[in-house]
Amino acid sequence: MKDSNGPINLNFHVSVDCVVFGFEFGRLNVLLIERNMQFEGREYNDLKLPGDLVSKDENLDTAATRVLRELTGLENIYLKQYGAIGSPHRLKRQARDMEWLKSIGHPEEIVVTVAYYSLINIDRDKVNNFIIQSNARWYKVSEVNELAFDHISILQQALQTLRSDLKSRPIAYELLPPKFTLGQLQQLHEVILGSKLDKRNFRKKVANMPYILPINEKQTDVSHKPARFYSFHSKIYEKTRKNSF
Repeated sequence: MKDSNGPINLNFHVSVDCVVFGFEFGRLNVLLIERNMQFEGREYNDLKLPGDLVSKDENLDTAATRVLRELTGLENIYLKQYGAIGSPHRLKRQARDMEWLKSIGHPEEIVVTVAYYSLINIDRDKVNNFIIQSNARWYKVSEVNELAFDHISILQQALQTLRSDLKSRPIAYELLPPKFTLGQLQQLHEVILGSKLDKRNFRKKVANMPYILPINEKQTDVSHKPARFYSFHSKIYEKTRKNSF
């Protein structure tokens, strides 16, 4: 939910929350909104997921796309709906959460939120140059332990879904450049899965993927033995997937 009074055409019972994963080689980040507020004479600073109520004239996917565009200025980002959360007490976990909602003109209602996760390569997409909201910051996923409302459980569910999708769908290539080394591919998997992988076994699995093909090009200007580049072929993947099914 945005920190401002929304237009009267908002549906106060339905929202979208977006878990924006930002990949950098060596770490997996999540984009969070800093929230500052006064409650019972004390100042609180905490974090929340980006999100907003859904307008009555837009569908869920459109609302999630709008939230990302208003947050990062980017469009055509990988976006997946992965769940809906409708606990009647999800907004009332702490008294100060309800007080904050009142301050932005949000009625005290039960809100069902539809959760999405998105993937951004921070360096490749230069997303730091586009983040529009001044209170938005990247945080290392492994270091996020507490969020406002029930957002920590939404984040944890997003991470579980991302890790599951990584093993069964070609989402890794949303984060890699058009040509990449097997070392880069393995590192991406290790960062998202949060564990080290055996190099030999990993390359055996890749060798059995007909849609990952070597190209006649190697790294240049590196201090180690130049590695061969590979590329992902979506048409071969789709054909292989259909034949397998």
